[in-house]
Amino acid sequence: MAELLAPAGNRQKLDTAFHFGADAVYIGGGSFGLRAYAENFSPEEMADAVKFARSIGKKVYVTVNIFASDRDFAPLRDYIAFLKTVGVDAFIVTDPGVIGLCKKIAPEIELHLSTQANTTNLYSVKFWASQGVRRVNLARELSLDEVKEIKDAVGDGTEIEVFVHGAMCISYSGRCLLSSYLTDRDSNRGECVQACRWEYAIAEKSRRENPLTITEDDRGTYILNSKDMNMLAHIGKLLDAGVDSLKIEGRMKSEYYVGGAVNAYRRALNLYQTAGGKDFTVPAELINELEKISHRGYTPGLYFGRENSVCSDTSKPECGYKFIAQVLKYDEDKKAVKVEQRNRFRVGDKLEILSADENFNKTIKVQNMYDEQGNAVTDAKLVQQTLYIPCEYRLEKYDILRKAD
Repeated sequence: MAELLAPAGNRQKLDTAFHFGADAVYIGGGSFGLRAYAENFSPEEMADAVKFARSIGKKVYVTVNIFASDRDFAPLRDYIAFLKTVGVDAFIVTDPGVIGLCKKIAPEIELHLSTQANTTNLYSVKFWASQGVRRVNLARELSLDEVKEIKDAVGDGTEIEVFVHGAMCISYSGRCLLSSYLTDRDSNRGECVQACRWEYAIAEKSRRENPLTITEDDRGTYILNSKDMNMLAHIGKLLDAGVDSLKIEGRMKSEYYVGGAVNAYRRALNLYQTAGGKDFTVPAELINELEKISHRGYTPGLYFGRENSVCSDTSKPECGYKFIAQVLKYDEDKKAVKVEQRNRFRVGDKLEILSADENFNKTIKVQNMYDEQGNAVTDAKLVQQTLYIPCEYRLEKYDILRKAD
């Protein structure tokens, strides 16, 4: 069965990903990764996260995938040496110089080639394998047939990883200069501001005071703005193609996004395995799950062609449900679930449970709730307030409560 690989922008997201069934997570430190504005992990947090993952049989991969300049290599040596002592499971890399440095300092740690390397053919995969790369994340520009052809050719000698869910860069394999030009923040060094999501207008040079917004209505046009990838309905085809790892994008997104996406793909993978892969169809209930988390419309990416991938009407994400609270524990004495509030809710609201077990999609009506001092609360409007909600279901830590928006 293919690995389910999830994003983890901080420790809470890592714990959430593992709780909902991820086999591995990819994380970053404060430097040398392509998400400089994520919370990321301090050295101490990274060491603790790897130790925890190993204790439960999971894996942690660390991004070292910037396009490096000469000045990066002195601090990189120390960073790679640190990651070696921590015992991470793999480096996610792009730059050949960085690859050489990793091989020299930590040859025992696997090298996983980032999608930033835009690997689009079998011969490139074989080249990278000859350089010691164990796994290649293929470019998102490949069709499903091309992915299968590559995997059939390399067999078990090289692992193949592909993205299956999340935001897509409008530029070829993420090689974008918009952020650099418009804000002086280099997307290829982890500082992307997602300028492709902005509204654009054009103006004739001598009539700059009268720009034309390229639109069919009054909301603006987002001609550079891609829809989000969603391959859940086609997960059986990816597995039949022999893909080794299914990767979800989103290190800067919420615990709710991570939990919801991982939960849907984990359940689909389990159902595929139970069915033996024959005539497998993902249930509508799971397909609908991904409508409940943040997204900008969905597309299967470029796996089946190049149509219907641009989200031309808005850059704002939609989300069918609000992230109301994260479960901290179930209090047996109080017969109540202890939660940390994330969005406002009130007594009388009906909340839906996002859980990795049989409580998935069950609902509870908030009859009453109270704070840690025992004071009754009718309107939970304090962000991250700790509350107790009487509940008949024994929910687990990292389960999530949500409400239809």
